[in-house]
Amino acid sequence: MEKAKISVIQLFAMMFIFNLGTSLVVDYGIAAKKDAWLAILLGMCGGIILFFVYYFIFRQYPMLPLTGHLKEIFGKYMGWIIGLLYILYFLYIAARNIRDFSELLLSSTLPKTPLLVISILFVLVICYVLYLGIEVLGRTAEVFIVILLLFGIAGNFLIFVSGNVSLHNLQPFLENGWKPILTTAFPIISSYPFGQMLTFMMLLPYLNRPGAVKKVWLFTLISSGLILCWTASLNITVLGVEQVERSVFPTLSTLRTVNLFEFLQRLDAIIVLTMLITVFFKVSILLYCTVIGIAELFKLNNYRHILVLFGVILIFFSMIIGSSYTEVREGGGDILYYYLNIPLLMIIPLLMLLISLIRNRFKRAKDKKIKSESDAT
Repeated sequence: MEKAKISVIQLFAMMFIFNLGTSLVVDYGIAAKKDAWLAILLGMCGGIILFFVYYFIFRQYPMLPLTGHLKEIFGKYMGWIIGLLYILYFLYIAARNIRDFSELLLSSTLPKTPLLVISILFVLVICYVLYLGIEVLGRTAEVFIVILLLFGIAGNFLIFVSGNVSLHNLQPFLENGWKPILTTAFPIISSYPFGQMLTFMMLLPYLNRPGAVKKVWLFTLISSGLILCWTASLNITVLGVEQVERSVFPTLSTLRTVNLFEFLQRLDAIIVLTMLITVFFKVSILLYCTVIGIAELFKLNNYRHILVLFGVILIFFSMIIGSSYTEVREGGGDILYYYLNIPLLMIIPLLMLLISLIRNRFKRAKDKKIKSESDAT
C-alpha cells in the first residue's frame, strides 16, 4: 500500500461526494413514484444497517484493506478470489459512472463530440491525479466539496425564485401503497449508493484517526441521504412524476425550467459542473481502490505501474457496457442490483460478519478455558 495519510475532513469530503455521485442527476428512486423521497429515507436506513456490518468487519483488522479482510476471514485462496471479484466490481461501477457523465455532456453541451473522446480525456485527468497519490485526491476533495455545496445552494435558490415548485405534485401520500416504496428502498436504494460505500474499506487504513470512522461514515450517510431525498422531491414538485420518469437526467430538466426576467435561463452548466465533480471523485476512488487491490493481491510494489493500464481498461468497459445509453440504463439495471450489489454488498459482508462472530466466540471460550486451567494450577 501507498505510504500516505488522509485526515478526517478529507475522508468525509471524499465519502460525501462519492455518495452523491450520479444519483443527484438521474431519476433516483422514481420507481416509488410520488413517494420517492420516502423510499430514499428508508433506503438510507438500510444503508445505516449495512454500515454497522461493514464497521464491525473493519474493527476486526483496522490496518488491512478490504482484500486483506477477505483473506483473513475466508482463507488465503477463497479470499483472493472474492477480493478479485470486488476489484472487478469497482471497475464496473467506475465504467458506468464514466458512461453516465459522458452521456450527460453529449446531451447537454457537447452533442457533436465523440463519446470515446470525452471518456479518454476524463480518464486521463483521473489517472494523473491518482498518480500523485491519495493525499492529493483528499486535499482536492476538501476544496471541491465547498464548490459543490455552493452550486447546490445557487441551483435551489434559482429554482424556488422562478416559482415553478408545486407541492401538489407530491400528493397524495402513499398513492400506490407501501409495496413500490419498500421494493425500491430494499435492495435498490440501500445498495446504491449507500451500500457502495463498502469501497472505502480499501481506504480506511490510510486514515490518520481510525477511531473517527464511525462518526464520519454515519454523518456522511445521513447528510448525503437527506440531500438525495430533497433533490428527488424537488424534481417531482417542478416536473411532475410523469416527466421525471421520461427524463434521462431529471435534475437537468428541473434547472432548465428556471427563467428569470427572460435573461437568466438555460443553466445547464451548474448541473454539468456538479456531475463533473461528483463523478470525477467517485471514479477516482473506485479506480484507486481497483489498482491498490490488484497491487495487494498480486504482491506488486507500486500501484502506479498498472494505473494507465487499468485506465485504458476502464475506458474500454465504459464503451462496451451498452450500445446506447438506454441499453446501459435498462439492460444493466438488473445485473447491477441483483447479480452484483446484493451478493457483494449484502450477502458476502453478512457472511464475513457471521464467520467473525463465530470465531470470536470460540476464541473467547478458548481463552476462558486456558485462564481457568492456569488459575487451577
